[in-house]
Amino acid sequence: MVIFEEENGKMVPHGSEEDIKAYLDFKKGQKTRKKRLALRERYAYRSTALRWLQEHTPLSRLDRYIIGKFLGTYIFSIILIISIAVVFDINENIDKFLQHDVPMHEILFDYYLNFIPFYSNMFSQLFVFIAVIFFTTKLADNSEIIAMLSTGTSFGRIVRPYIISAAIIAVVNYTLGSYVIPRGNVKRVRFENQYKNRGRQDFTSNVQLEVDTGVIAYFGRYEESNKMAFDFTLDKFEDKKLVRHLQAMTIQYDTLSYEPYHWVITGYQTRNLEGMREIIRSGSKLDTVIKIQPQDLMASRDMEMTLTTPELRRHIERQKARGFANIQQFEVEYYKRGATAFATFILTIIGVSISARKRKNGMGIALGIGLALILAYIMFQTVVASLAINTNFSAFIAVWIPNFVYSFIAFYYFKKAPR
Repeated sequence: MVIFEEENGKMVPHGSEEDIKAYLDFKKGQKTRKKRLALRERYAYRSTALRWLQEHTPLSRLDRYIIGKFLGTYIFSIILIISIAVVFDINENIDKFLQHDVPMHEILFDYYLNFIPFYSNMFSQLFVFIAVIFFTTKLADNSEIIAMLSTGTSFGRIVRPYIISAAIIAVVNYTLGSYVIPRGNVKRVRFENQYKNRGRQDFTSNVQLEVDTGVIAYFGRYEESNKMAFDFTLDKFEDKKLVRHLQAMTIQYDTLSYEPYHWVITGYQTRNLEGMREIIRSGSKLDTVIKIQPQDLMASRDMEMTLTTPELRRHIERQKARGFANIQQFEVEYYKRGATAFATFILTIIGVSISARKRKNGMGIALGIGLALILAYIMFQTVVASLAINTNFSAFIAVWIPNFVYSFIAFYYFKKAPR
């Protein structure tokens, strides 16, 4: 028997050691039982919540099954193909890395850490197509597509989880390609220009642009290495009439100046036109401020890939306002990001429509047709993009033409799919 007596404001048990030990074991067991009951109540609540979610979720078990297969195969194909691409790239460039004694941390973190997401996102359509054809053909070979259709499920209902998966991939690709990957491309492009593309062109010629309202600048030849231009002219117009003309032998950007747009002109001559009068002045050196920066004259290699979508849009608008003509590659990159994301839906529909039919030869024919279509799409996209860059063809139309053509192909194969 255990008796509790108050000592110094606390209840202290008194009795034999066996009784006190038995009492403490009883209290301990009581606490353990209370914890178990609390856990049971908590898990019972959770299971009820999970059951409610399963009953009210818009995704059925079939949807979750197909989405899981789609995304899993997509990620697996990225890992497999990009791993092979990295091995080939190392084999191709290892001589350059050794020749220029490139530090290992730059190769790993500046180049390959940004190489992998860039090319994964660039060839996302290829990975989507391969993933759809690969796992859908397996479903068809296992008669799972036939089983779905035999229950009265329409082919359009089967395609729904494919479209949901394509939407997830498209949103992720567009977000990464527009805001995340361009930041990493800054290091990757700098690395490539420094170690892989040493023979790149570092000058431009015959550049004309508007630097202010009615002020036109012309650069005969600009050299990026020393930020210097030759045969420079600056004309100011008022009411479409020339009022001031400046001509100089050289003009150089002052990189040490604290203020932006600071240029040093040498060997210059100015002509001010005031009605019928003409005032001519000349000098050997002139410090001036002209709203031009070196990057406005000569875009660096793959510069458009280092700009986020908002930055790319602002750059295009600014260059158009200045009358700068060499912006086609920036427009192509800007429209291509949205077109590539939209192509995910088109290629997904084509892939599932081709591979949903059970064939005696397995996935061979479906994979062959699919690869031919995706390679033709990539070639088509490359040709029209080059056409827009090298001519005055509209960049928006050039980028979206492949999607327009392949939309009809997707509709054709969707109608021919098994019902």
